[in-house]
Amino acid sequence: MAPPEGDLELQDLYQEVLLDYYRDASHKGALEAPDLRAHGINPVCGDELELTVGLDGRRLAKVRYSGHGCVISQSSAAVMAEALEGTTIPRARELVAAFKEMLLAGRSASSLPAELEAAGALEGVRKFPLRVKCATLGWNTLMSALAHEGTAKAAPGEYREE
Repeated sequence: MAPPEGDLELQDLYQEVLLDYYRDASHKGALEAPDLRAHGINPVCGDELELTVGLDGRRLAKVRYSGHGCVISQSSAAVMAEALEGTTIPRARELVAAFKEMLLAGRSASSLPAELEAAGALEGVRKFPLRVKCATLGWNTLMSALAHEGTAKAAPGEYREE
């Protein structure tokens, strides 16, 4: 049975949103002197991500990512960087939790905070459990970086999907 026509249109829209983020270079790259740095790996599919964060007090002033991987992992990292840049560290943690609840606990994308509106395009990924790891790689890597916040400048964190 084919999905209703409206569902297909919505899937096409989400696919286009993800491709736009995948192509967007505004948050790609690395900061020269980051306050936080973390490396994330998904050995199942080979996605790899390097995340650098510049802080302004307790605010994520700049978020940059580099690496390689599928459209899902790279577009999700771009969505995350855009949504979290400028937020406070506590708010960033809340937003990461909300995103992961959508993918892992089945929460509806419509319940996401306004800052994560674009992340709703990833809601369909939860139908494919192995791809959820791709979508959460950047978010988990950020949490690894934040776990080192307050330690030596740019203490590297590492996140490995299992």
